[in-house]
Amino acid sequence: QVQLVESGGGSVQPGGSLRLSCAASGKFSRITTMGWHRQAPGKERELVATVTSGESVKGRFTISRDNAQNTVYLQMNSLQPENTAVYYCYTRVYFRSTSWSDFWGQGTQVTVTH
Repeated sequence: QVQLVESGGGSVQPGGSLRLSCAASGKFSRITTMGWHRQAPGKERELVATVTSGESVKGRFTISRDNAQNTVYLQMNSLQPENTAVYYCYTRVYFRSTSWSDFWGQGTQVTVTH
């Protein structure tokens, strides 16, 4: 039905930057919320940021969205080792006015290490 393709993860040194991307495709009426969660080893999955349109700054991270491309981005600056995690894209999709589902990407690894 809906596919989420993530890209942009990798390994960086502390202080470095990465930009994650997630593109949604498939048959649906509209997308409302898009965002990112992350899960560090041994920890619960946690919310990083969500966006409905435009962009939003969350400290060193900026989430933005291209509605025409059904794509969400996460610009991460001044990364620190505690930001190491698998980052998951998330989206809420409507198929009809009252029928919706949440979808998750496969996850992309972000590693911050010397």
